Amino acid sequence: MSEKLYIFEDEVGAGRKVKMVNELLEGIHLVASMEAILLGTQSGIHPWILYDIISNAAGSSWVFQNHVPKILSGDYGKYFDLTTFVQNLRAVLDVAKSHTFPLPLLAVAHQQLLYGCSRTCKDNSQTALFKVSETVLGMSIADACSAEKYVPEKLAEDIVASSNSVKRVGFIGLGAMGFGMATHLLKSNYIVLGYDVYKPTLSRFESAGGLVGDSPAEVSKDVDVLIVMVANEAQAESALYGNHGAVSALPAGSSIILSSTVSPEFVSQLEGRLQGFCTVLNFIAHILHVGFFPFRNSGVLFPYAPLHNQCSHVPREALEDLWMPLVEKRPLTKRRPLVYRGYSYDTNKDEHKNLKLVDAPVSGGVARAALGTLTIMASGTDEALKSAGLVLSALSEKLYIIEGGCGAGSSMKMVNQLLAGVHIASAAEAMAFGARLGLHTRMLFEVIMNSGGASCFLLKWSTGYLNLVLKDVPECFTMFGNRVPHMLDGDYTPYSAVNIFVKDLGIVSHECSSRKIPLHISTVAHQQFISGSAAGWGRLDDAAVVKVYETIAGVTVEDKLPVLKKEDVLGSLPLEWSADPIEEIQQLDQNASKTLVVLDDDPTGTQTVHDIEVLTEWNVESLVEQFSKRPKCFFILTNSRALSSEKAIELTKDICRNLDIAAKSVQNASYTVVLRGDSTLRGHFPEATDAAVSVLGEMDAWIICPFFLQGGRYTIGDVHYVADSDRLVPAGETEFAKDASFGYKSSNLREWVEEKTKGRVSSASVASVSIQLLRKGGPDAVCEHLSNLQKAEMKGKRFLCRTAASFVSARIGIKPKAPITPKDMGINKEKNAGLIVVGSYVPKTTKQITELKTQCGDKLRSIEISVEKLALRSLEEREEEIKHAAQMADIFLRACKDTLIMTSRELITGSSPSQSLDINFKVSSALVEIVRRIKTRPRYILAKGGITSSDLATKALGARRAKVVGQALAGVPLWQLGPESKHPAVPYIVFPGNVGDSTAVAQVVKNWACPIRLSSTKELLQNAQTGGYAVGAFNVYNLEGVKAVIAAAEEENSPAILQIHPGAFKPAGPPLVACCVAAAEQAKVSGIVRAKTNIKLRDTTTPDKDEDYSHVLIHDARSHAFATTRLQYLRVLGKVMIGSLPSTILKMVPITVHFDHGSSMSELEEAVELGYDSLMVDGSHLPFKENISMTKYMTCLAHARNMLVEAELGRLSGTEDDLTVKDYEAKLTSVSQAREFLDETGIDALAVCIGNVHGTYPASGPNLRLDLLKDLHALSAEKGVFLVLHGASGLRKELIKECIELGVRKFNVNTEVRKAYMDSVKCNHKDLIHVVTSAKEAMKAVIAEKMRLFGSSGKA
Repeated sequence: MSEKLYIFEDEVGAGRKVKMVNELLEGIHLVASMEAILLGTQSGIHPWILYDIISNAAGSSWVFQNHVPKILSGDYGKYFDLTTFVQNLRAVLDVAKSHTFPLPLLAVAHQQLLYGCSRTCKDNSQTALFKVSETVLGMSIADACSAEKYVPEKLAEDIVASSNSVKRVGFIGLGAMGFGMATHLLKSNYIVLGYDVYKPTLSRFESAGGLVGDSPAEVSKDVDVLIVMVANEAQAESALYGNHGAVSALPAGSSIILSSTVSPEFVSQLEGRLQGFCTVLNFIAHILHVGFFPFRNSGVLFPYAPLHNQCSHVPREALEDLWMPLVEKRPLTKRRPLVYRGYSYDTNKDEHKNLKLVDAPVSGGVARAALGTLTIMASGTDEALKSAGLVLSALSEKLYIIEGGCGAGSSMKMVNQLLAGVHIASAAEAMAFGARLGLHTRMLFEVIMNSGGASCFLLKWSTGYLNLVLKDVPECFTMFGNRVPHMLDGDYTPYSAVNIFVKDLGIVSHECSSRKIPLHISTVAHQQFISGSAAGWGRLDDAAVVKVYETIAGVTVEDKLPVLKKEDVLGSLPLEWSADPIEEIQQLDQNASKTLVVLDDDPTGTQTVHDIEVLTEWNVESLVEQFSKRPKCFFILTNSRALSSEKAIELTKDICRNLDIAAKSVQNASYTVVLRGDSTLRGHFPEATDAAVSVLGEMDAWIICPFFLQGGRYTIGDVHYVADSDRLVPAGETEFAKDASFGYKSSNLREWVEEKTKGRVSSASVASVSIQLLRKGGPDAVCEHLSNLQKAEMKGKRFLCRTAASFVSARIGIKPKAPITPKDMGINKEKNAGLIVVGSYVPKTTKQITELKTQCGDKLRSIEISVEKLALRSLEEREEEIKHAAQMADIFLRACKDTLIMTSRELITGSSPSQSLDINFKVSSALVEIVRRIKTRPRYILAKGGITSSDLATKALGARRAKVVGQALAGVPLWQLGPESKHPAVPYIVFPGNVGDSTAVAQVVKNWACPIRLSSTKELLQNAQTGGYAVGAFNVYNLEGVKAVIAAAEEENSPAILQIHPGAFKPAGPPLVACCVAAAEQAKVSGIVRAKTNIKLRDTTTPDKDEDYSHVLIHDARSHAFATTRLQYLRVLGKVMIGSLPSTILKMVPITVHFDHGSSMSELEEAVELGYDSLMVDGSHLPFKENISMTKYMTCLAHARNMLVEAELGRLSGTEDDLTVKDYEAKLTSVSQAREFLDETGIDALAVCIGNVHGTYPASGPNLRLDLLKDLHALSAEKGVFLVLHGASGLRKELIKECIELGVRKFNVNTEVRKAYMDSVKCNHKDLIHVVTSAKEAMKAVIAEKMRLFGSSGKA
């Protein structure tokens, strides 16, 4: 029986009401269609061509598509009873009257149809609607329809096919549409030069590949085609003829495409100006110049009509304005420009350029502009069109050529905009009327989308419901379907603003006046848009015209506040106040004697300030001390949000009383109080405000300002929004509004005040300072507005402000500064791990912690504590949970792992707000106890959540005061705790629970985490070069050797290089590399206490039981067994094997890992992937050219990984790791070859052969060619290359010193260390442990001696 069934629950009579709304739309659309056909025909456009184009454009509707063909065919009366329809519209108006609801568009449509009906004929059944237009509007549509018809699409095809090629395109106006068009031309391989008054847009366009200029003239030089896509005629005039205008710079013969929506008259005048006006006006200009006066012709001053016909683009009024001075014999100035309606027509300037104009308005929206699928209606001379045809084709999916010369395209666009504007305004009228009738607006929209006014309605009644059945469902209304969702969602993100239709329908209104034709519907629609603009909605989406009806009639079309697109909404706002008031505020602050005292209900209120002190206690003595410093501002951390309402009231009163006493105790001390509250509207309001007033006295007004830029909190149109990524969510729709203790429903701040005060303060009594007033009126307008609240002068007024963080920094004139880094705090060299404590349970925090684990999982250790055990279980279970968390945290921190302590993520609430606060208290106090028991000093502390950060600072760490250093991230305060705290000077990051996107916490942790590697081999050698010493590179073979080097380096505070020879790598494999890399990352200054690999903690509840925590370290490797890279796995494995983990961190010892003597491509390529800091390419066994080739290849490969490359030139004799080079194979380094080698390979370090050997020197001792070393040093200094000497074992102290003086910066040491190991093993030891320990100590002693010998001791 039906295709669609709609049920209006509990809405009796809904079917009839929907039918009335549908008829309202049909009536308005019908008359608008007739006006459109009339205006188009009057403009010289064939009615059928107009119909064909509009049917596929934004101005189309079901009525236009289905009724207009019948009207144009002349047989409309067969299908439509006009008299009955007029009677139905009268009934709709009567119902509207009974509901006191204005229907201006329908009223004028009804009057026009009624007038036509009364003037045509008495036989209503035979009335043809096109006769109405002939009677009412004085023209015959039938005659226009019979004129010869052409095909605009075919004309376009012909023009494009014969168009001239274009290379360079200028583009003026890179707004939303223009930017998309210009970038699409770039993609179509045009060279595009762009200009826009908004500089950031120019930067975006340049990034997209375009060229930019500083003025319209600059982008018009040497272009073939210039496109102008600006907002209105005034902007087009300025772009072309203003200062540095385009016309003056355009090359002769070039073309201008005007794509802005402007009036046809403007286009015609512009064409005339570009062509030197016209032949007739040139004649007039000649008369003006020579002073010749023509005769009168039969009493007529000037034969306007014939001349105007010769130059149709010149307004008739212009000819008269130009001619009258001649016949009245006024004094004339030679060579003056001709002026008409404010536009200058200089007939001499640029008259020989032969500039061509194409009138080409566009339709389709931003997305289609970027895709090159616009609809373009172009007109102009054939020459002009052919010069721009290829460009127009590149931008369009549908290109129409409209005959009639320049202005015809704009006429077509004007007709389209007439229909589009009327359809939007009628949609607003219809939906608002439906709301007044009590219909569910969203369902009403759905029904109308599937009806056209001629559908058959079958009504079926059932208990409590009205079932609405539709059949013969036609196509929907175009603009109705597009814009009504904006109204329903309340989303007025501007895609086409109200002001656009103020302009476009203004063009229609001006045109109908010029042409002396009445266009009733479009004129009334224009007035509705003007009303919307006057009300301050001009920059909102054009669907906001519905607000005119909502405001007048007191109805609401939208169902709820929408989620908005942040970028679009903020972009639609007025520009910020141009003058920066900060310096003026600072000056006022210096002259004022009052201190701003901020009572902060949690520590996150310091989000926007720096170099301000925070007190965590408020006794009179502390406050007197603070007032005595004469600060411009200080914070008092009350943490009242963690308290019950009663306790918060008493606390606020106590602080205010102490402030009053302290201020009176300090001479000339006065203050102003600000209550800093949560930017998401949570907290004790109005209780804290009332409490402050009870002590401080009555205020003239309370100021509520929850705006917080850094946290993404915006108040727009009295509605408070919370930014979530690229969206703006009404605060009442966020998780913050569902807070168990401080929940609320209203997003509108006026209504929020009424809700929170339980009606004591009505929303109607709340005044607002709009963003329009702030940005357009500036400080003076705001001051006047506030003064008017009490009809008195500002002087002597008292305000109590409850604000978010942004207000405070603005109030005292603080200029923002860049986020603080570890280097700023002087801890960038420290190797400690950070402690992250999360108590906040809001969903935003949960997302952030999930992302933190994802991004930092391999460096982060997590401890989750059960909220249920802490708050709802026995005291024993609570204590066990606390103890276990503290123990594990100590283990992880000693292991140099950033440690996350977090509460379980399930939200547990009480049956009342007070019970929920009690649960919060138990959880917070448990976190305090855990942090209090942690003994290891962290690198930094990050506390997530307001209550958590307050309690940890004051109770766990014992801070009584702190200094706000700045922010670790926008909106994330960074404190430096006072000397009385448990960890003085440790950075304390106060991370609000409601700030940042999902990656924010991870970003801060990564910024503040200790870098995995702070050194590179190149840095070590560069430091040695600067300091005049050398670094030892010690070959290692096993864990004992690695530990020996690290222990010696820590003891000597010396840099060192762990070196692995291929001979050692073959049996040990990647685990040896992992050990070295992990050891290098964990090496510290000497004197540090270390824990054992097998970590045990004494269980105090069972004295005889040791709890084994070694699984923690083993888990490090197992949990990363499937790491994304082999290197990640090896790093973890190495840390487990090393096991020597610091418990107290001071500063790192720079250790790097080097691959020694890589002589084959395969082993070198593998070394690049294993995590070494540097490698040696040993091609010394190859012919010189092959050595160069191999070394050059590996240098490129290694440098791509930021690895230092060492190579050997010449060849050492001796034995190393069972590889022997005979004396006769040895070869000294040639200086001349070295120069070529360095130039060709680009290496960083050169291992030289100057008589040094691998292994043991002969009994006669080493015989080094120091003269050769001197020459090589000069060469290396010239090339910026470090010198390396292999075979340092056995070299005398004096010889080593000479080598260092001659530039050696790295000594390879192997033989002596190996010998110490072997000698130790040969000794009698009772146990393997003793063997290992003895061997390590023996090697350590040799290594430490070498470090002292090389001069690197104390250089870490």
